[in-house]
Amino acid sequence: MTLLQPTYFSPIAQYIVVANSKELIFEVEDNFQKQTFRNRCYINTAHGKHLLNVPIQHGKENKQKTKDIKIDYKDDWHKLHLKTLETAYNSSPFFEFYIDDLRPLFEKRMPFLLDLNLKSHEFVMDSLQLEIPVSTTIEYHTEPNYRDARHLAIAKSNQEFNFERYIQVFEQNHGFISNLSILDLLFMEGPNALNYLESQTLNF
Repeated sequence: MTLLQPTYFSPIAQYIVVANSKELIFEVEDNFQKQTFRNRCYINTAHGKHLLNVPIQHGKENKQKTKDIKIDYKDDWHKLHLKTLETAYNSSPFFEFYIDDLRPLFEKRMPFLLDLNLKSHEFVMDSLQLEIPVSTTIEYHTEPNYRDARHLAIAKSNQEFNFERYIQVFEQNHGFISNLSILDLLFMEGPNALNYLESQTLNF
């Protein structure tokens, strides 16, 4: 069993762990932390590595559980994210293959960040044609007695990932960028994305 943090169109490292797991458990009892992939992902654009950030509503309390975090829609971020993805990847080999299933995630206003992240995970698993049992935590453990991959949700860290190269849309301009959002791999590799994930190793 592998313990993971539900994140927004998770980085490739997280799905390497998923693809090599037999059972997943998502952490839903933790406190929300800034500077994590809980509400952000990185994609590849003509200008290089680009951040897509999901704005959240900040509560009066200093600490909020991640599962209680609500999304802020006042700036129509969801429309901007979709437009940015279309601009960045419309020339990628498999963009048209996935966009019809992806678009509804940006058209429906989900009130909670956790719901959005779980839906994004469902989309990815369907796209990978990968079926792995998923459950959620009922309490928070600092030292769980199973494989703990929650650290992969930390966006600002010293973690460096040098995964095997695959062709990227703007590689001729910026070189290969490792560990972008899983969307980058899907749009570029399509059905071969799962083979790529299963071939990579991640030690921790």
